[in-house]
Formats: sequence, C-alpha cells, structure tokens
Amino acid sequence: MTKKCIGCGYELQTTDASKLGYVPKTANKKADLCERCFKIIHYNDAKVVTLPTDEKNIIDIVNQSKSHVLFLIDFLNINLKTIKLYQKIKRPKTLLISKSDIIPYSFNRNKIIAWLNDYYKIDDEIIFISALKNRNINTLLNYLEAKKISKAYLLGFTNVGKSSLVNSIVQFKELNHHAITTSLVPNTTLDFMNIKINEHLTIVDSPGFALKNNIYDNNDLNFIKKVNPKKFLKPITYQLKEGASILIDDKIRIENLEKKNNFTFYLSNQIPLTRVFGSKKLENLKAQEFDIPSNNDIVILGLGFINCKNACKVKIYINDLDLIEVRKSFF
Repeated sequence: MTKKCIGCGYELQTTDASKLGYVPKTANKKADLCERCFKIIHYNDAKVVTLPTDEKNIIDIVNQSKSHVLFLIDFLNINLKTIKLYQKIKRPKTLLISKSDIIPYSFNRNKIIAWLNDYYKIDDEIIFISALKNRNINTLLNYLEAKKISKAYLLGFTNVGKSSLVNSIVQFKELNHHAITTSLVPNTTLDFMNIKINEHLTIVDSPGFALKNNIYDNNDLNFIKKVNPKKFLKPITYQLKEGASILIDDKIRIENLEKKNNFTFYLSNQIPLTRVFGSKKLENLKAQEFDIPSNNDIVILGLGFINCKNACKVKIYINDLDLIEVRKSFF
C-alpha cells in the first residue's frame, strides 16, 4: 500500500523535489510528512501549490459515495457562490457555519437559520461551530451518532477550517491521532484523508474548493492573514456623504453616489479601512454602479459584506466585478 503524508494526505515520493509529496532521500525512511508539510509545521514556511483534484472531481467522488456530507462555510463567506456549490452535493448533507466564535452576540442564530432557509432555500440541518473554541463539537458528534452516520465527508472552500475542525474533534475525543497540517496558505490539504473517530464513525478530510477568481493573489500571504479573522468581529459603521468613499486595503473602493448614508462593514478587523473624499485612483480596477435596496448587503466574495440600511447607489471599484453580490440582509 502506497504511503501517504499524514499532514496533507498526498502520496509520498523521493524522486522529484518539484512535485507534491516529496521526501528527501536523506530523511528518515520512516518519515510520515512530506517536505512541504514539515516546513509548514516546523518553520512556518508556507508554499502555495495548485490542487491536484479539481472541484468537479471532488463533487463526483462524494456524490458517488454512500456517505453523509458535512459542508463547512465561513460565516463571512455565505454567498451565492458557496451556496451553489453546496447545492451540487446530492448526498444527505449538513451545513456547518464555521468560526462561530467571531460572530457578534447581537446576531440571532435562529434568525440566520431562518434567513438561510428563506433566501438561499436551504432546508438541511444547520449547526454553528468553532474549531478554535471547541464550540458545538459535542453537538455535532451527538448529531452524527443520533443519525447513525458512519462516514462523513468534510467539504468546503480552502481556508474555511476543515482540518482545524478535524483536529479539534480528535483533541476533544482524546484520540491517539496525529494532527493534520493546518495553515493560512490555500490548498494545504491535498487529498482525502480518513480519520477514524471511533468504531462507528469515520470523518474524511477533503481538499478544499479553490476560488477561480479572488480579490487577492494566493501568494499574497500578508493579506491572506488579514482576511482570516482570529478575534471577535467588531462591525464598523461609516456615514458617507455624496462622493465620499471607503478604501478597503487599497484593493476595493466603495463610493457613495447619493445623499448621506450609513454603511456597516462586516470584515476581519485586521483589514484597514480608510475614508477618502474625492477620487482615489486604484490601479487595474474595474468599476460599476449598483442600486442597493434598503436593508441589503453588498457581499464581497472571499472577504465579507457591507450592510446598507437605507436604499442607495454606490460605485464599486474592484479587480473582478463577479466578486460582488447584492443580497437581502438577515438583520
């Protein structure tokens, strides 16, 4: 049986250092980690690679199985793109809202679930979870046991926290199992990995789905660190006059085109926001005007959302306009 890396799941090999799964021949023959995982764990030396398995292959493998699916969505990245991918899964499935520890207490969880049911037409079980704080780990395990689920694929986009969740379950159950490699680098997990939780349950950690377009380059590790919040989310509200704008880390400009209005930003608080007046040139960005109905969100794929309480018109400057979605708010 071919040996695989215990960190990322990829097949180990000693012949080509430029390919995935490489282990130097000088390393111990009993090495369990590929060179990439070893460097991530011990030196925080992150190397971005292309996933060997694409979105369609992952979906096909899962749909052809007889297993349950746990689909993990970051709270800040609930959007049409992630929901459409979730709906491609034809197996019985459960939606897990990850990083629930960062969600403000004022957000009513039941109201969010009702909004997901109504707006995105999701009628599956929804569980809020946090790998960092071990929140609802036991709830999830009890749910799987009650449903007599023996095998569950864990799916989601890269950096959503799938491997962190598996590690939290392993730690919670006090299992004698190695930790799966985790990193802010996209595409850390490269292949399916079976983790036996007990004699009745196996969870399969899976490669993450990669965004085909993004607001940042995968090698922009400094910005990726900013995008992924580690602390409690603190919404920031700006009152903008006509012609005033908010710059989001010099990557996006949101310009108010009408009378004074309030805009509340729900993004990682590590991302700098700057209020500017007049034009501010940002290189290589596209622009489009949007009419935003009252109490709607401007969703920025991979980043978060901006709530607009009153109807307004804005002009958005961004590298890819397909990253923008306007949706009814759950507030």
